[in-house]
Amino acid sequence: MTIRRAYAAIISSAILWGTIGWYVHYLREAGFTSLQIVWLRAAAAALFFFLYAIIQFKAVLRIQIRDMKYFFATGILSITFFNWCYFTAIHETSVAVAAVLLYTAPVFVILLSRIVFKSPITKRTLAALLVTAAGCLFVSGVMESSSSVTIFGIFTGLGAGLGYALYSIFGKAASVHHSPLTISFYTFLVAAAGLLPFVQANDMVPLLLNIKTWFVIAGLGLFPTVLAYYLYTSGLKHADPGAASILSTVEPAVAAMMGIFLFKEQLSWLQYSGIVFILIAVILLSDRKKKHSIDAAA
Repeated sequence: MTIRRAYAAIISSAILWGTIGWYVHYLREAGFTSLQIVWLRAAAAALFFFLYAIIQFKAVLRIQIRDMKYFFATGILSITFFNWCYFTAIHETSVAVAAVLLYTAPVFVILLSRIVFKSPITKRTLAALLVTAAGCLFVSGVMESSSSVTIFGIFTGLGAGLGYALYSIFGKAASVHHSPLTISFYTFLVAAAGLLPFVQANDMVPLLLNIKTWFVIAGLGLFPTVLAYYLYTSGLKHADPGAASILSTVEPAVAAMMGIFLFKEQLSWLQYSGIVFILIAVILLSDRKKKHSIDAAA
């Protein structure tokens, strides 16, 4: 996979992630808690990855016991922690505030990548990071909101950013030894298994009697999860973690556009400006003709 294709895969994954709000909105309305939605997402994703693996690539399911440390890291420390923090931040603050705090992830990734992978922090990376931060701030609408936020909400929002960033770090480390399919399958298997004792499964039984709910759960597990994480992990194998994390911030722009067309939400000129800022950041990182230093450590 070339650098351009790796970046295209990462951007595609972010577009799919941007659709997750529709699934979460439906499941919340159906009566599921945030933690139950996290578990449903992980369990459905693990099942889809497993079915695909046994049909096409049975060998990818074979791992050494010692490799479970990677999947504990991606499944529990990243996926489970990130999702719980994010949904909690939405409840404690708002979708807008939580989105801004979530996209502090590139800051964590770049700093952690510098420590773990010795990845360079270039002027171009810093410029893209600043443009991204401004874009996320504008898209969120926080500058125009008077709603209060709690300290707990702020910390869980930052926790979501950290958890999101950790997938780039742990996923990059795991990609040295395993394929994207192996990483994705065991990540969600571990996440689903780890969450099972805490989701009050009995309470979900009556909620699962609706056939439409099953289709929504399947869609949540397949599109913004299986396909998105597989594309992201594939791209991450050939891209610098910091660049990958910044490119993935196309997600809030997509989410904002979905809000306009599906939920009839209105955007201000500041929010439209934020979408443009995010796209500019993508261009800064995708233009490989003059600058190649972003991926020097890949």
